[in-house]
Amino acid sequence: MESQNQKTLFDSHQMGDITLSSRIGMSAMTRVRCDPKTGIPNDLNAKYYCQRATGGFIITEGSCISTQGNSFPGCTGIWNREQAEGWKKVVDAVHAKGGKMILQIWHGGRTAEAEKTGEKSLAPSALPIRGFDQDGNPTTGPTPSEMTLDDIKQVKEEFRQAALRAKDAGFDGLELHAANGYLVDEFIRDSSNQRTDEYGGSIENRARFCLEIVDLLIEVLGKGRIGVKLSPVGRYNDMYDSNPLETYTYLLKKLDERGIAFVELIEPSTYEGKLNYPTTGAEQIPEVAKAFRGAFKGTIITNQNHTPETALAFISKGWADLVTFGKLYLANPDLPERIKNGWELNTNWDYSTFFVPGEKGYIDYPFYDADASKTKKV
Repeated sequence: MESQNQKTLFDSHQMGDITLSSRIGMSAMTRVRCDPKTGIPNDLNAKYYCQRATGGFIITEGSCISTQGNSFPGCTGIWNREQAEGWKKVVDAVHAKGGKMILQIWHGGRTAEAEKTGEKSLAPSALPIRGFDQDGNPTTGPTPSEMTLDDIKQVKEEFRQAALRAKDAGFDGLELHAANGYLVDEFIRDSSNQRTDEYGGSIENRARFCLEIVDLLIEVLGKGRIGVKLSPVGRYNDMYDSNPLETYTYLLKKLDERGIAFVELIEPSTYEGKLNYPTTGAEQIPEVAKAFRGAFKGTIITNQNHTPETALAFISKGWADLVTFGKLYLANPDLPERIKNGWELNTNWDYSTFFVPGEKGYIDYPFYDADASKTKKV
């Protein structure tokens, strides 16, 4: 006989000040469906998110806080009033469907190239991104400018202004993107931060930029509507930390002290690139949510290549409280209904349409047709 307390993906959950109808969320995914000249959310964005509004919550694609921080022309912005007004139309449409919407805000740091933005690239240290071309030859990206203390002050204010616009747009909450090799992540990890001032060196100093931004966001929206996304062992964008367990235990404890609503933790990826890191992410920390459960008492969201089964396992073991799906949600607009009813999941997503304009591969993925399926079985 099943325990009455057995957890499911369809339990309601209180995430800070946000009441969720289920444990299933849609993760942030860059889709570049805006006009690259304006970054204003549009009717196509509204339809895309409304199609996927039946889960517990949506975390939007990363929304840039400035032109300088925009690594992906065509992604949404939140650096001006027109973009906030565009987002308000999207948020209102999702709310009308009963959905909850959290805006992810970010700055690309050294990934935002000057030739695309027209402005100098900023990073904690003047270290370019290393990589490889299609033929396997090593490459080195443009060298960013090391941020001055005035630069740091300016970017923090841009995050605060973005939060004010998000509040005006009616979002249920904010997620600070501090993962995947973008600016905030670049400050946290020791491979990309070689500063010798109060923002570099010790773990306390490397965490300072992230925590100061979180404090500003709390001032605008309140601690119960703020979250942070972290990738302790991610390698994307040439990232590495020599002691992620120590680094992120400190950071998560400080976030816990602030009482924020949630953290979203990215599990180790199969992507390691070809760079010669001392160890793989999975070797450093095999199960990220499990490793940091004791450091953060609020809601933990687990993310990265989950199936419904692995997600439920993490939640049942108490390692996480919620799950965010990416590609599965992209290819299954009715993902919660498919999971709940045991319907087949579409895993034939089209990579060629992930980062290009237009409706194809964006709003044309089919909803499950139960009647048609019954007919076929007969």
